[in-house]
Amino acid sequence: MDRAEVLMGTGPTPASSMRVKMGVDREGRITAAQAYLAFEAGGYPGSPIGAGCMTVFAPYKLENVRIDGFDVLVNKPKSAAYRAPGATHAEFAAETLVDEICEQLGMDPLEFRVKNGAKEGDWKAAGPPYGRIGNLECLQAAIASPHWSTPLERQAPDGKRRGRGVASGYWFNIGLTSSASGRLNPDGTITLLEGSTDIGGSRASIAMQFAEAFGAPYDDVRIQVVDTESVGYTEVTGGSRVTYATGFAVHELAQALKRRIQEEMAGVWEVPADSIATEGATYRSNGKCASLREIAEHLEERGVQIQAAVTVSPTGSGGAFATHIADVEVDSETGKVDVVRYTAVQDAGTAIHPSYVEGQMQGGVVQGIGWALHEEYVYDPLGRMRNATFLDYRLPTTLDVPLIETIIVEVPNPGHPYGVRGVGEVPIVPPPAAIANAIHDAVGVRLYELPMSPAKVCKAILEAK
Repeated sequence: MDRAEVLMGTGPTPASSMRVKMGVDREGRITAAQAYLAFEAGGYPGSPIGAGCMTVFAPYKLENVRIDGFDVLVNKPKSAAYRAPGATHAEFAAETLVDEICEQLGMDPLEFRVKNGAKEGDWKAAGPPYGRIGNLECLQAAIASPHWSTPLERQAPDGKRRGRGVASGYWFNIGLTSSASGRLNPDGTITLLEGSTDIGGSRASIAMQFAEAFGAPYDDVRIQVVDTESVGYTEVTGGSRVTYATGFAVHELAQALKRRIQEEMAGVWEVPADSIATEGATYRSNGKCASLREIAEHLEERGVQIQAAVTVSPTGSGGAFATHIADVEVDSETGKVDVVRYTAVQDAGTAIHPSYVEGQMQGGVVQGIGWALHEEYVYDPLGRMRNATFLDYRLPTTLDVPLIETIIVEVPNPGHPYGVRGVGEVPIVPPPAAIANAIHDAVGVRLYELPMSPAKVCKAILEAK
């Protein structure tokens, strides 16, 4: 397909129409919340309305809540998943409303979120209660951040107005099925096969988890992403599941390989297999000791192959929270908005490869800035897409994106051997709301439609005057 066909036919994120309502007492505690969410599915059912309903009020403890979601068929291309599908829409509505409430109460928006923040044991709107989560920890890290503590200059040297906004977000993450297999090579290295396509550095993070569990140096792990004829069933690279679920699989694979080595060495050393202890890449029993490389050479001479395969379907994927802070400059005459500073705070559970976690956080923010300020599909009255090229479909460039500061919070997920939570999707959830709240802080107008393009911002400013 050419570029126009891709844009017209492969499926955008769904358009949406939403209404949200919250009741709050004088002390700033939420007493009730209600949401109506309608997502366009395109010509066939299947918009991510369920995910929108699950995430719309997720950062908050609610005792009284009602959420109605509708999957709406329209004569447009089938909608498709696009990083935390459904959550960005829903949180844009809810977090804008929260900012309105804080304005009316005269209350710090982060303190409001701390007071009402969901924590372990609180019921989700769709149930069941939360397990161990890092929502409050993210909020506290945002409050303590250099960004939040730095006073904001309300006017730029060129006369543009500046504002600061915050928003929180949630993505539930998934587990599903992953498989891995491995073999000890004669030189002591390990060939590791897994089936999760690497779209964000997961090959390294999975190899790191295997090396940690097996006791081998990372450099000795030869990891390969292979096809379905070479490894057991592995589900989609999506849902922020790969480092969690495939990492779980290689952890179990490491235990299986160690057991095979202990069984074989028990016969060589004439000791019970359970008497053989491991210390990193060294195996010991009753005064006998051998390195992994020595064992590999010895077993090769005996014609023994050490290999194993595992398939897991872990159910302990922990949801991930994020809180973002955005500073913007608004040109009151043209309506153009520039994001000039941005901080993303996120709970990664355990950051297996911190620089890759930061990359996921920054990538989500960049896409969120595009969604907030630039990107949209334009249809004419006959249903034809009028901007199906990159000349007309506006993507953010390096000129539109500031340095994105990241703060990784680590609240280990008890459902994973190393405490991993998925990190890839929640960073796209808060940006539109945080930027919308920053625009209001700068020029006093609220925008309820994305993208918040110069024409829409300028119109809102003129109408307010």
